[in-house]
Amino acid sequence: MRAWTLLLPLLLTACGDTLWSGLHKGQPLGDRPALEDLPEPDGPALRLWLNGRPTAAMLLQALGERRIWRTAAGQVVATEGGRVTATAGFRHYVAATHFDGPDPLARPAELLDRPAAARRLVDLKDPDGEPGGMRFGLALDCRLRAEPTEDAGTLLVRERCRSADRGGFTNLFWVEAEGGAVLRAEQWIGPSLPMLVMEFLSPAS
Repeated sequence: MRAWTLLLPLLLTACGDTLWSGLHKGQPLGDRPALEDLPEPDGPALRLWLNGRPTAAMLLQALGERRIWRTAAGQVVATEGGRVTATAGFRHYVAATHFDGPDPLARPAELLDRPAAARRLVDLKDPDGEPGGMRFGLALDCRLRAEPTEDAGTLLVRERCRSADRGGFTNLFWVEAEGGAVLRAEQWIGPSLPMLVMEFLSPAS
């Protein structure tokens, strides 16, 4: 995972300061802003909510379930399945994510009857790369539980995580009941940043 995420800074052409202070949070799956200004993608893409408005992140690189996406403004997001594993171009970077054991999100239907615990380590750094802004091995202890939604084909997975010295947060994942593909998510991407809201888009048929 570390070698993969080291590619992120190389893909940035503009870092800049964060655009995330006004990110729209807590939106139900069916309640989205107007998208007239967002063109249909020619290939796989992410829709990210920045300052309450959607922007597109296009696919740069893929390796199995791992993907690297980039916005026109230079923010970069790495995902594995539907989970954010690294970021660049924000006030703080998630440099890498390491799991102790399998990720329960890979089998969301099993979380309906049996909530699961998971532990992962996250490496954080500031854009300037100074040693004082680096934090390696931030331990997150998480518990995942799935619940049905009004749409019989969609489950909502809540992932409540806590760190001994950084407090807690809750990630939300809307996933296909059959197959487990993540449709939409709200995820933590570092301290002092709002939750990242994203949807996976497919090319128009």
